[in-house]
Amino acid sequence: MSKILITGGTGFIGYHLAKRLAGQGHEIVLADNFFRSRKDADLLALLEKPNVKLIEVDLTEKSSWEKLGTGYDYVYHFVGINGTKLFYEIPHEVLRIGVSTTMNAIEWFHTKNGKVGAKILYTSSNEAYASALEAFGKLPLPTPENVPLVISDTYNPRWSYGGQKLIGELFFIHSSKAYNFRMSIVRPHNFYGPRAGYEHVIPEIAGRIDKHVEPFPIFGADDTRSFCYIDDAVEAIQMVMESEKTDGKTYHIGTHVETVIQDLVEKMFSIMGWHPEKLDIKNSPEGSVKRRLPDVSKIKRDTGWEAKIELEEGLRKTIDWYRKNPKPEK
Repeated sequence: MSKILITGGTGFIGYHLAKRLAGQGHEIVLADNFFRSRKDADLLALLEKPNVKLIEVDLTEKSSWEKLGTGYDYVYHFVGINGTKLFYEIPHEVLRIGVSTTMNAIEWFHTKNGKVGAKILYTSSNEAYASALEAFGKLPLPTPENVPLVISDTYNPRWSYGGQKLIGELFFIHSSKAYNFRMSIVRPHNFYGPRAGYEHVIPEIAGRIDKHVEPFPIFGADDTRSFCYIDDAVEAIQMVMESEKTDGKTYHIGTHVETVIQDLVEKMFSIMGWHPEKLDIKNSPEGSVKRRLPDVSKIKRDTGWEAKIELEEGLRKTIDWYRKNPKPEK
């Protein structure tokens, strides 16, 4: 069994990956400062497992990394502020936390971890290239990994997240070559599922449906996205990490199915058993990309992975969790 560190380990992706890896018998250490995540029932149940340990630290501070121990076989670096609303509200913190923790992670990994053959995985984002889609409008769809990474407007706070992910990719690519360590990069594409927080598209829509909001607002109704259920997603992340063939490479993780946002909403109306009398179609937020669909042929070719869970099945599981776990009152 392997010794594994997951930074940002109590967040959405980190929690689900930890649950999967713990179930396989690995020794898991979660590092987090609970900037956004909570010690909810799901996390507390995970922490009861004898092979799962939580260390509460602020990884923007270099000294905090000394508290994590050494000798990890695999390090999954998930730290970062996600959620479009926060990109607009605190872009300076999105940048500071993303860049500082990435620099600290790289320095700690190649100087302190001390495990021969260890590997670190950086979780980037489709936001790293999304601005190029907006700026050029001619990138291929499905979009492969080797497209230009562009920030179309540095004054738009939306790109604080994509900007720090772009910087993170550069740090990992060139540091791994300079210091000769193993690494891979993944770019998630609209992961969804239980415990994803309450400020993402699917939980927000579900919340409005439960409240029977009239007229019902749909933002960017004709935009498209590729939605990947979290169980499929963490399987892909683990397969990229554990393969030698993926060393030094970048992979898109998502599905090959392009879903129109209004079609997504209609599916959710059907699943939740309510339909509004009137729809209020609204524009997308400034900087939002019209279409987004990853080319996932590279990860399938190198690891054999492909998504299995259909959107309707994933939505049912997600909606069921959110109905049992409504947004806490402030």
